[in-house]
Amino acid sequence: RIICSGEPVLIDMGARVGSYCSDFSRTLCLGKNLEAVSYQLSAIYNIVLEAQLLAIDRIKSGMTAAEADKLARSIIEQAGYGDNFGHGLGHGVGLTIHELPTLSATSSDLLGDSMVFTIEPGIYLAGYGGVRIE
Repeated sequence: RIICSGEPVLIDMGARVGSYCSDFSRTLCLGKNLEAVSYQLSAIYNIVLEAQLLAIDRIKSGMTAAEADKLARSIIEQAGYGDNFGHGLGHGVGLTIHELPTLSATSSDLLGDSMVFTIEPGIYLAGYGGVRIE
């Protein structure tokens, strides 16, 4: 189908340089008129961004991956979208695109200095679209 002005488009991509992988996601809206972006989509984007920035700011070495997940998830839950965040907060990146640690509500992985991992909260609404920032 044709994507209309103001509709969200979620792009998830990465690159490999030598033996190392990267991974990132962005949510974009097509069109030249920002007024075409709905209030709901703008609000969801800001909630996801707040959750990501809070997690980045507060994750510390020695914390469990589940504790890290809870930081971001609590922002999304407080905004009323907890059921719409259906994946973990992130994952390790290095020699493979998805490796330990696994940042999720059930993970006992410990986070340590010099680990490289994604922080990718998201909100997804059936029939509407979603937002993820990684």
